[in-house]
Amino acid sequence: MHEIAEIEQALRRAAPHRLVGVVEDALRERCGVLRVELRLADYGLRTLQLVGHVSGADLSVPIHDSPEGRAFGAQEPHVVRETGALRLHLPVTVRGDRLGVLTAELPLEADLRPLLPGLAQVCEALGHEILVAERDTDLYVLARRATRLTLAAEMQWQLLPGRSCARPEFALAAHLEPAYAIFGDNYDWSVSDGRLTLTVTNGMGEGIEAALLTNLAINALRNARRAGLPLADQAALADQAVYAQYRGEAFVSVLLLCFDLATGEVEAVDAGSPRLWRQRGQAVESVGFVAQLPLGMFEDTVYVPERFAVRPGDRLLFGSDGVYAAVSPAGESYGDRALARALRGTRLLPPTHVPQAVLRELAVHHGGSPLEDDALVVCLDWHGTVATVVA
Repeated sequence: MHEIAEIEQALRRAAPHRLVGVVEDALRERCGVLRVELRLADYGLRTLQLVGHVSGADLSVPIHDSPEGRAFGAQEPHVVRETGALRLHLPVTVRGDRLGVLTAELPLEADLRPLLPGLAQVCEALGHEILVAERDTDLYVLARRATRLTLAAEMQWQLLPGRSCARPEFALAAHLEPAYAIFGDNYDWSVSDGRLTLTVTNGMGEGIEAALLTNLAINALRNARRAGLPLADQAALADQAVYAQYRGEAFVSVLLLCFDLATGEVEAVDAGSPRLWRQRGQAVESVGFVAQLPLGMFEDTVYVPERFAVRPGDRLLFGSDGVYAAVSPAGESYGDRALARALRGTRLLPPTHVPQAVLRELAVHHGGSPLEDDALVVCLDWHGTVATVVA
């Protein structure tokens, strides 16, 4: 425990771009590690990208067909025995947000069992420091991109809170496609004492104009939330901000939800096109709300919240119109029947895997041709508290 604390302190003192080197030096001294490499998941969640320069290492390895990807997907250590050495792949995850994989190369005779708990703590500390270091260096942001982002996508990824989040009461994950060219779709969440606030957003238009519009709406919603306003007032304030800028010529569709972590009671404001499906047991149903005006369409719109409840074991899936409105070559919208089938087919997957799986099914449904709109999927598994499970 004392040694782990020393490594954590060394990480906090290190220059932002030196974090991997600090871990390598510490593990070489304390565990006999021969070398260390860090890979971060790319924006499309297809590859793990090397951070920095490591002699002889591939710059990119696939998530779905590599030892590193196995550790990332399963969120468990994975060991590979190679000629003369062991390669130990360890997930780097912070509060449910899967960042990447740390690989430690050790002598073939090394006993891993006593090392694994401490190495897991080192990976967690490294993940926390990466998130802090990103304020001061581009190293980790650059490592995440397998190709260049459009300017609109750059703006959107900088606005997002992360890819996933886990608490005892819930597990939440999201994904956007095309990852390197998104423009109007967005999601946001915030967990505070007793509640989870979640927004799923779709700004009208394309390219940089859609990204600017969504940025304005998300920051207006955050400003209202951080001022302690109730959900309907958050929507009203953001509505006023968008209308003041665009005078009704552009608008933002958004679904706002606030979950009571103790009871599972949910307050919702449906201001546009994002939609919600609920899987309870084997049954999948669309959860409908009274449609209210998108943000910014008219001045001084009044929003009225609605309420429903989630139960332990419920899975909620949120989709933008780029998902449910995408049509097959035969003209069938994905949201008619195919989305429910995809949700049932992924019921055994953890929520971190569901958004991508649904989007892969969407691509098949669409006939393999490029989508006409960007597509957003958010998956939330509700566990509830001990009290709600007993009840």
